[in-house]
Amino acid sequence: MDKLKVAITLDKRTVDRIDRLVRQHVYPNRSRAIEEAVEEKLARLNRRRLTRECSKLDPTFEKALAEDALPEDLSI
Repeated sequence: MDKLKVAITLDKRTVDRIDRLVRQHVYPNRSRAIEEAVEEKLARLNRRRLTRECSKLDPTFEKALAEDALPEDLSI
């Protein structure tokens, strides 16, 4: 995957916490720590969006729709 360099501004306390994780060898460097944090946050936002969309579904309708698509004889 291609990487791009970006500049961000963080408060000193956050940078100190990241540096502590790097010193403890939790992450190899600041960039990796920040990258993983951003990826995790984006994944969480995506799951929340999916949860919101799923909550709009009507379970009865979805079940009927799924059953209509199934063949009569399900010999497994």
